[in-house]
Amino acid sequence: MRFTSSKILGIALALIVLITCSTNLSAQTAATVAPPTSIARVTQAVNDSNRVTLKGNTHPLANGKNETGVAPDSLPMERMLLVLKRSPDQQAALKAYMEGQQSKSSANFHQWLTPEQFGQQYGVSDSDIQAVTAWLQAHGFQVNRVAAGKMLIEFSGTAGQVHEAFQTQIHKYTVKRQDHWANASDPTIPSALTPVIAGVNTLNNFGKKATIERRGAATRTTVSGGGAGAPLVLTGCPQNFGTGLTSNANCFGVGPADFNAIYNVPALVGGVAPGTGQTIAIVGDSDICTGSPLPAGCTADDVLNFRTLFGLPTGGPTNAPQVIVDGADPGIGLDELEGDLDVEYSGAIAPNAQILFVVAANTETSDGIDLAAEHIVDNNLAPVMNESFGSCEVFLLTAGNAFYSALWEQAAAQGITVVISTGDTGSASCDDNSGFGFAQDGLTVSGIASTPFNVAAGGTDFDFTAAGYPQNFWNTTSGTNFRTAKGYIPETTWNESCAQSGVTGCNAFTVNSPAPPLQLAGGSGGQSNCSVGVLVDQGQEIECESGYPKPSWQMGSGMPADGARDIPDISLFSALGLLSGSFYVVCESDLGGDCVNGGSGFSFIPVGGTSAAAPTFSAIMALVNQNMLASGKSGRQGNANFVLYPMSAGQSESSCSSSLGPASNCIFNDVTKGNNSQPCAGGTFNCSNTNQNSSVLGVLETVDNNGNPTGTLGFNATSGYDLATGLGSVNVTNLVTGWPAAAGARMRPRASMAFTRR
Repeated sequence: MRFTSSKILGIALALIVLITCSTNLSAQTAATVAPPTSIARVTQAVNDSNRVTLKGNTHPLANGKNETGVAPDSLPMERMLLVLKRSPDQQAALKAYMEGQQSKSSANFHQWLTPEQFGQQYGVSDSDIQAVTAWLQAHGFQVNRVAAGKMLIEFSGTAGQVHEAFQTQIHKYTVKRQDHWANASDPTIPSALTPVIAGVNTLNNFGKKATIERRGAATRTTVSGGGAGAPLVLTGCPQNFGTGLTSNANCFGVGPADFNAIYNVPALVGGVAPGTGQTIAIVGDSDICTGSPLPAGCTADDVLNFRTLFGLPTGGPTNAPQVIVDGADPGIGLDELEGDLDVEYSGAIAPNAQILFVVAANTETSDGIDLAAEHIVDNNLAPVMNESFGSCEVFLLTAGNAFYSALWEQAAAQGITVVISTGDTGSASCDDNSGFGFAQDGLTVSGIASTPFNVAAGGTDFDFTAAGYPQNFWNTTSGTNFRTAKGYIPETTWNESCAQSGVTGCNAFTVNSPAPPLQLAGGSGGQSNCSVGVLVDQGQEIECESGYPKPSWQMGSGMPADGARDIPDISLFSALGLLSGSFYVVCESDLGGDCVNGGSGFSFIPVGGTSAAAPTFSAIMALVNQNMLASGKSGRQGNANFVLYPMSAGQSESSCSSSLGPASNCIFNDVTKGNNSQPCAGGTFNCSNTNQNSSVLGVLETVDNNGNPTGTLGFNATSGYDLATGLGSVNVTNLVTGWPAAAGARMRPRASMAFTRR
């Protein structure tokens, strides 16, 4: 089923979805909202000659080296998001209310807000919104809408109007042979509006990056005597797959039945099929080939083929995704495979859940990902949502960080569990778009994933050095629904870079080494800290506000005393098979992987990346919600970290080590092997090689207070929490069944601690 939405249709669709998903929303208890606390803060006349600069809002790539021209005044600047900010009193009240939502001792426990209630109490006042919209309209902008949460205003105009209103010119920049538009300097606004305006998200189209890795189409040939659903064994790995194995004879694909076996996903939840009565919303910026009629250019229904191949239910009212288009239809774009992965695997782990795939087109100034995410939250479409895109805190700019912080905070207050992939370049998130096989910008994290209001999903790999690997863990002959995995498989960090072997792992490589194996590839994680010093590849120093402080719930064994929000929170298998020979099997006919099972086998796309961890954990949270409803409790959980961390503290680390084979009662599989460090250019921040004139690479390390490398990799997996894999992976059955007793329990506050962040 497909929907398009204008302002009116978007409201109608929200009502349709709310009705059809009544099982979920009936458990969303309406909170009693106090009288509005939003007071007018725009108290002076708006004078355009008296201005304040919104610092930290010029993209690092928008520099003289990349500049190739000036935008014409007529260039359309569509669907910009003006990010608003609440008063300090409102913020304090909201924080207290949300803490109460996660505490059994509070009258506000699981009292989730609607978007309208959120806007009434914690949004900007109507009079202030009127003052801001009047100023925008005075400069010729079209005000498209004000969000129900009253923290965003969507508006459109031209480059000339942006120049006049915000006193910044839009220029063209060419990066890696791709043209982009961006503001050449920080915007300014009238000082009278500064109490309520945080910034504009965005004035550029550099965009976010899908956190997905893939190789070309592969073919699984029929196994002699194995039957139609025999294991996903590839006799003869594809090129550059399975290089860590002593014998490179076979690779082992991961399908839905394998994931269920490895992570102990229950066959029934509350006595019925997993996902029954649940809804998961997925963020996208490209359509996918599914539904009736198929989008233009599609020749097959990829989701239907996937579900048919793996024996998942089809034909039921919730067995096909609903595609919701916010604004202009983006059509089939470059991120189609990302959408396929997210929709196919969230629907595989929770096969009876309704998947809402919400997409929006990119514009010359706004990212479709941002627009789609905002649509989900402001229409309260689902109790769980997934976004598998990333951008480091520095590249999000001040307004972008404010946008995601405010959006995920509102989502959590509404009871929505937001799951975000951490990224695929290990501890070097700012180097996602560098175009090099080594880091230059130091230890950084994705700002979309690093807020205190979302679950950050990182990546693991299977430990190919485990005794008896692979024969002790994978079937090779008989099976059902292509199940290959025998059960849980020991895990290590996902790191397919030369740094995975330690501090000397990249010594043999130079900046001119061919790739692969010189590449940035691994599950991202680290400390929130958006000031990263000198970005050498851009030749300029970037400064922004400091990162997020450590949330009250983030504590426990192994937690760094850094005072910062640390990610990931959890991790799941995300590798692309370079070392272990394993990867996810995804269906996309456009790329040659239609998954149609014929007499000689079928073709598919081998896929990895933390884009796989995020939708699968989103589905796991849908199972949590389903079981909570079956237990007579709220079907929404909001920020799941309030429960995940206390649950981890209640288990024995020694008996839950992934390498030893976790005990049957473990909730988290504690990953203690490997690291997510990455190769880096000599002389760059956090690099073990401090010689900036050397062509020899180093590896990313932590630094001391003087900025000198410590010899400690950034970052190692350790017992308990770590910055490479978080709390570890999960035993889904134990997580789901243990949640009702754990929800609302709170750990004792941390003792104060001194810290430094680098």
